[in-house]
Amino acid sequence: MSGRVLVWGGSGGVGAATARALTARGYRVHLAARDEARLAETARAVDAAGYTVADATDPRAIARATEAASAGEGLSGLVYAVGSINLKPLARLTEEDFLADYRLNALGAAQAVQAALKPFRQANGASVVLFSTVAAKQGFSAHASVAMAKGAVQGLTLALAAELAPKVRVNCLAPSLLETDLAKGITGNAAMAQAIAGMHAIPRLGTGQDVGGLAAFLISPEAAWITGQTIAVDGGRSTLRVKG
Repeated sequence: MSGRVLVWGGSGGVGAATARALTARGYRVHLAARDEARLAETARAVDAAGYTVADATDPRAIARATEAASAGEGLSGLVYAVGSINLKPLARLTEEDFLADYRLNALGAAQAVQAALKPFRQANGASVVLFSTVAAKQGFSAHASVAMAKGAVQGLTLALAAELAPKVRVNCLAPSLLETDLAKGITGNAAMAQAIAGMHAIPRLGTGQDVGGLAAFLISPEAAWITGQTIAVDGGRSTLRVKG
């Protein structure tokens, strides 16, 4: 394989793990994220073909990153591994909280795919992987804003999979809590992390590698008959109860 894939959120965690898995499959990966120092370091570590410092909430930055990633040859894949963990009870959530989570998670995903439509046509088809969360299916306290935003991503996945078929496949991954920098506010507390791990049928927290390998598979031709799906990568948490 030698297609080009743009990975948003590629400066660490899930994005970096996905980029590494894609590179191992022979893809030329272009990373996009806001933190230039971390982005450059990750690009070297995963042997990325290039990177763009860009904010996923800025349509102009999205356009710039997409152009750099496609380089006139088109894109065969897009991974929007961008997210937020804004945990507050409803009474403390502001309009700005809701709008910021929606803008980053849902609107940013839609605009990233929108910007990639022309490069997808140049590559004669493509695959998109978006990201939701277990909290969009399981109800958790203090998750109203992020669950609402990620629920919108799942709706977007279905709408785009229908609209862009058969040339472009669109799928979504819904992880449970992962040991990434984004989740350090939770996982940094050892007792809390252990308690949450114990709520899973596979009693540990997830890693970027748990998710990145599946994202890379969904980009690849091996997943050519899979579209419109939200797939849980959650140690069984969304469907299994191991304790009464």
